[in-house]
Amino acid sequence: MGYRARFRARPFRQVVKEAPVFCERTSVGLDVHARSVVAAAIDGRSGEVFRARLTPSHAEVIEWVGKLPGPCAVVYEAGPTGFGLARALSAAGLRCQVAASSKLLRPAGDRVKTDARDALNLARLLRLDEVVPVRIPSAAEEAARDLVRTRDAARADLMRARHRLSKLLLRHGIVYYDGKAWTERHDRWLHHQRFDAAPTQSAFEDAYEAVVLATARRARLDEKITALAADSEFSPLTRRLACLRGISTLTGFALAVEIGDWDRFTGASIGAYLGLVPSEYSSGTSRAQGAITKTGNTHVRRLLVEAAWHHRSTYRPGAVLRHRLGSGPGRGPCPRPCRQPALACPLGRIKPAQEGSGDRQRRCRPRTCRLVLVAGGAARLENPGPEPTVEGSNHPGQQREEQRAPRL
Repeated sequence: MGYRARFRARPFRQVVKEAPVFCERTSVGLDVHARSVVAAAIDGRSGEVFRARLTPSHAEVIEWVGKLPGPCAVVYEAGPTGFGLARALSAAGLRCQVAASSKLLRPAGDRVKTDARDALNLARLLRLDEVVPVRIPSAAEEAARDLVRTRDAARADLMRARHRLSKLLLRHGIVYYDGKAWTERHDRWLHHQRFDAAPTQSAFEDAYEAVVLATARRARLDEKITALAADSEFSPLTRRLACLRGISTLTGFALAVEIGDWDRFTGASIGAYLGLVPSEYSSGTSRAQGAITKTGNTHVRRLLVEAAWHHRSTYRPGAVLRHRLGSGPGRGPCPRPCRQPALACPLGRIKPAQEGSGDRQRRCRPRTCRLVLVAGGAARLENPGPEPTVEGSNHPGQQREEQRAPRL
């Protein structure tokens, strides 16, 4: 009876998946570099191995693969050479996969690594269907991704330039106290800074010029991204993502081009793809979880984390968000405000004598919340918990929960 009370029975659902089967006769592995391509092919019928060293020309690679016993399937590792070779092979009628380098099986005792061995290993893994492929983006998607990553590099360069300038002033005891830094007032304050030593004055002028140039560079890239987001194949998805708190045009466009095909993910799988799930090392009866894995797309993970910071405060949709929610066709009214979810008990009221190891883990773990796109726009749902109430209510229970809510 106690077992039934603790665990709820779930309906059994049988899932039948077809195992992947290698259908081609010849498997080809390519070790692609900037100036050379080492190829190895295995004939599945005769067991013969073909080897060659080619140039990075797509035409030469396709010509060599065309001379092999067909049909053929090709694989190479993802890397800085991009996806141009994969698109060229697919256009020639050859099945091509780009393998995820971090998912390749490598023998632990293999201490010899050469280009020929890597190409032969790829051909063997492809024949065994042990290759984890990555998604090959389209040419337009990759071009938009290049623009987004260039803007991210400009943002990082601007941050480093600002740090160099501020630390130069700090070494000479000059600190800005009149409000927030990097505003118009702060810029006027920087113009009035003078140094007695000519070398220091030259260093300050160079650091200030670097900040001005980096700011103008970032502004130009922002204008180009905004124009592309307004009229491109990514515009509908960008407008839908912009209905969420913490996501504007730049962030929504970056998420659209970086993730690409959203239909391949679910709410449970996208976190693992972006490295937002906890790491785990379990064996037998012991289970140990650590920090998040931080695998996958670093740029997308940073954007989602920064967007989640906006959900710490109370949900009050402003004029800009209301305009986004009502701009699309067939959209309903803006969702009603939701209060910040409160913890069951303030952290200071937990007594150490009554706290175990499991209690500490549950106490330090934040409440799980979900962001969903509904017909009326974006809403925040807490699972589990009572239905959120409209702000301004005089219900005594709501006031007690708001008093116990932590200030973030």
